[in-house]
Amino acid sequence: MKVLYLECNAGSSGDMMLGALSDAIGREEAMDILGSRGIKDVVIDTVPGEKSHIGGTMAKVSIRGHEEGEGNHVVHGHRSLPEVLEIIDVLNVPDKVKSHARAIYSEIAQAESKVHGVEVGEVHFHEVGMLDAIADVVGSCLLIDRISPDIIVSSPLRTGFGFVECAHGKLPIPAPATSLILCGMPSYSGDIEGEFTTPTGAAIVKHFAEEYGQRPRMSINAVGVGIGHHDFEIPNILRVFIGEAEDRPFEIYEINCNIDDMTPEDLGPMIDRLLDEGALDATISPMIMKKGRPGYRLTCLCRQADKEKLARMILANTTTIGLRIWKAERFEMISHTEICHTAFGDIRVKVSEGYGMVKWKPEHDDLVKAAEKNGVSIREVREAVRFEPDLRN
Repeated sequence: MKVLYLECNAGSSGDMMLGALSDAIGREEAMDILGSRGIKDVVIDTVPGEKSHIGGTMAKVSIRGHEEGEGNHVVHGHRSLPEVLEIIDVLNVPDKVKSHARAIYSEIAQAESKVHGVEVGEVHFHEVGMLDAIADVVGSCLLIDRISPDIIVSSPLRTGFGFVECAHGKLPIPAPATSLILCGMPSYSGDIEGEFTTPTGAAIVKHFAEEYGQRPRMSINAVGVGIGHHDFEIPNILRVFIGEAEDRPFEIYEINCNIDDMTPEDLGPMIDRLLDEGALDATISPMIMKKGRPGYRLTCLCRQADKEKLARMILANTTTIGLRIWKAERFEMISHTEICHTAFGDIRVKVSEGYGMVKWKPEHDDLVKAAEKNGVSIREVREAVRFEPDLRN
């Protein structure tokens, strides 16, 4: 199992993440990958850097020929979230990378909307800072896609404390938007004053990290060091470790509650809502409750990072007044999607690997669409799917 571990002992920022990932795969290869993004007026460069006599890579983003740091809020115009997403949509990157980038930027926008008390669509970003952040976000997504880890694990994030200067005056550390993004993530202030984690850095980690804690037992194949722009009493670096770990059970949480005063029509949509918000699985089971009343048990499986968010969602959207939460281990095969070409069209195939086994099955929605389009039965389309797992790329 391929593991990407993010060591954020000096926090996380977009440029440090980009530098660390570039350093891990090699600056030359990273520049080849990043050079094809196509963000107008933006140029990214990765150069050797050093902090506390530790060498690594520093990512430098230039907008219209001028380098701008993430904390520099010079105003050259503003862009709304829809405009930011339009920029991402036309980039010369894979759709999967666009999807990750959109989700990360949407997380930042949601935090900003709560801070300023406006709707998400009304949030406006300073153009320079926005272009800088897009470069960091899309670049990090591209390099993580290149690494293709089976799982991403992160250390808790150092935030720092004190105040930071911005266009609106002094803000507390962590900044208000950063604080909201960090909800559900393990973090700590540390004993050194200053801003260690930025909104962009926090959002990237939150989107990709599936677990938090110390570096797991793994055989390390590559280490990358991202160099920060500020000087602190500790090395201002973000390290990433790429390696192989034995298949092992993942730690998950089971959230459940009993409900006897909601109709199936009202309760049923909770499954899709929980899955959309990051639940690993969600089910509703019928049961008989006290006094012979028919009821239901709503069960949700999730990662630690999503536990609080999903628990609050259940309390807010069902009639239950209490939840039960258990920590459990889950033996989980790693899944990915491949395409099988058939006489009825392309069919997506879900391939799952782990513990010395490979399983696969065609996506049912694709079978149904192909059957309707070609005027044949679902069984005929399913039988046309010929897939050899050991021949996959």
